[in-house]
Amino acid sequence: MRKSRTWMHATLLVHLIVATHSRQTRGQGKAQASLGFNEHIIASDLRGGYHVAVADLNGDGRPDIVALAAGGPDLVWYENPGWERHVLISGWRSMINCAPGDPGPDGIPDIVVAWEFANDAANSLGKVGILHHDRDPRQRWKLQHFDAIPTSHRLRWADIDGSGKKVVINAVLTGPRAVPPNYTGDHAPVVLYRSGEWKRELISDVNEGVQHGILVTRWNQNDRQDSLLTASFSGIDLYQFANSRWTRSELAKGDPSSCPKCGSSDVALGYLKKQKFLAAIEPWHGNQVVIYSPQDGVWKREVIDNSLVDGHTIVAADFDGDGRDEVVVGFRKGATSVFLYRANDKGHWTKQVVDSRGMPGSTCVAADLNADRRIDLVCIGGAKLKWYENLHRDSQGR
Repeated sequence: MRKSRTWMHATLLVHLIVATHSRQTRGQGKAQASLGFNEHIIASDLRGGYHVAVADLNGDGRPDIVALAAGGPDLVWYENPGWERHVLISGWRSMINCAPGDPGPDGIPDIVVAWEFANDAANSLGKVGILHHDRDPRQRWKLQHFDAIPTSHRLRWADIDGSGKKVVINAVLTGPRAVPPNYTGDHAPVVLYRSGEWKRELISDVNEGVQHGILVTRWNQNDRQDSLLTASFSGIDLYQFANSRWTRSELAKGDPSSCPKCGSSDVALGYLKKQKFLAAIEPWHGNQVVIYSPQDGVWKREVIDNSLVDGHTIVAADFDGDGRDEVVVGFRKGATSVFLYRANDKGHWTKQVVDSRGMPGSTCVAADLNADRRIDLVCIGGAKLKWYENLHRDSQGR
């Protein structure tokens, strides 16, 4: 994608009026002005755009974009700021996920990748490997293949013990005996690999059915180590590592409907000032945006929208700098849109359309791409990869 083609679309301002509360939302509260985003089309020729990641891949201090298209043979990255396209590796089938790690001694991270994926474990090799650059990151990278688990699905790096040395987490979609269309009757494992050793270690195989989402996060703001949140047919569960062992805590059961339309699909952790909340898409590939708030020792469930069709990604980030995280969701069918939800000072949520022009949001990431200290949004889906530049100004015009 040439730079001139990318910036042809940079003048399209997405600055829409806040929509009416969904029918589940309660209360009134003061109206909020909607957030403004400037849309940049980075690519429009992807084959099944599925996953996006942000990392500095050339050591110049600017975050670049890694784009994974499940229907194409190439894993590619786009170089900030002109978004020149570079191929990391070619000739792969059915890529599903990738995750750049921390920068190495030369400032450039390695990237773990999963490919040969299918929903049906009987047809999924679930290969996992790591890519290393070969002196010039703009040239083809080298692959080290180290494992294969059917339906390997979500890869993340995590500092599980506070040592600063991260491991790779592989959250598998289903167990080996799960069969479509219901995928019940088996448990989906979560495993880890230690860098350099690349030997599989089991974290847990308790989650039932489809395990679609995983989040690596600091569960408490003063934690030194990462925890894991999973979203599956079992609901939302918290995994923590301490004293050389893992503990699993059930936080919420998710949608109470019969499986496979049960539990949770994806989860995010956010804060409204000092108050923690969970945001989820429910059920699996579901229609609901759900907010969980702690109340009397349990997580109270509130559906704030039920209009999604094939909901697939959810992100929590403070786009307007007011100390209250917003929630972004993308969905892949129907209106194929990206929505943003904001809570006012009374905790009532309103909805804003970020993109309704045929953007089947498969994955979205929050990151500051242009060093203006405002969090931007990057989304991928279908043929498109877009950067939504955050135009928000506070009361002092900053």
